[in-house]
This record gives sequence, C-alpha cells and structure tokens, in this order.
Amino acid sequence: MHFSAYYPTDVVNGPGVRATLFVSGCTHACEGCYNRATWGFRFGQLFDQAMIERIVADLNDPRVHRQGLSLSGGDPLHPKNLPRVDELIDAVRQRCPGKDIWCWSGYRIETLTSAQQQVVAKLDVLVDGRFEQSQRSPELPWQGSANQRVIYVSAWYAAALEGVG
Repeated sequence: MHFSAYYPTDVVNGPGVRATLFVSGCTHACEGCYNRATWGFRFGQLFDQAMIERIVADLNDPRVHRQGLSLSGGDPLHPKNLPRVDELIDAVRQRCPGKDIWCWSGYRIETLTSAQQQVVAKLDVLVDGRFEQSQRSPELPWQGSANQRVIYVSAWYAAALEGVG
C-alpha cells in the first residue's frame, strides 16, 4: 500500500484534533473528486512499519491531545489496501487506548465483502458512499455529498443484527 499524505495534526477530517492518513488507490473515479491524484495505487510513499510506528507515536504524544485517527484516500477499503489498513487499525486499537478511528470510503456498507466488513467492524465511524457531484453539500461537516452517510459502526451492526432472526 502507498499513501499520498499524512497529517499528524488535523482539525478538518473528523472531530477534534486528529492524525489523518490519505491512502493511495481508488477505482470509484467519482466525477468532481478533489483528490484525483490518490487514484493511482503507487502514488506517494510506500506505507511501511515505520509509518505505523510514527502514527502510533503521534497518537500517544502527550503534548497534543489527539482524539483519534482518520483514514481517507484514495479508498482505505479497496481490497488492495485492506491488509495494511487492517494492520494499522489493529496497532492503534492495541497501543492507543481511547482513540477513535474514522474512515471514508466510496463503498456502501451494505455491499462490503466479508474481508471489508471485518475491517469496518473495528472502526468507530464509517463515512460511506461515492462522492456525487450533483449532491455536493459543502455545509455537511463530514460528507462531500448528501448521499454519503456518517455511520456509527457498532450501532449500525447492532441494528442490522436485530433484523436477522
């Protein structure tokens, strides 16, 4: 996996002060995407163990209270990105207690593969859905277009399980 940018201190991509990673690689090709450069899977720098260590250190830095980690892109849930994104989420969960994890993806939660679902189940919040230029909504705090949803993952899965059986 590659990443196009990393912001150790970010106040735009989710609530509070956050660390934000923009992964590379996306096949949605949304018209009007503001981050087209991230579509290529080899764009930017190689994501490696040193980058995981840097993110964990930044999230635990006592000089800046960071609420959590934001994952954007590109698409963090693209199958090619899943193994490294999963590894990063596991490291944050194990080594950064109390930090939340938000993720933006063009995939709808109802259409995820089992591998994608396993990663999403570890998130706190998923903003799902492709960016739709015709539904662009700059007034929405976390979505680029009105069709995208802010999903509190554990509550969504709990409600989905109630409907089964």
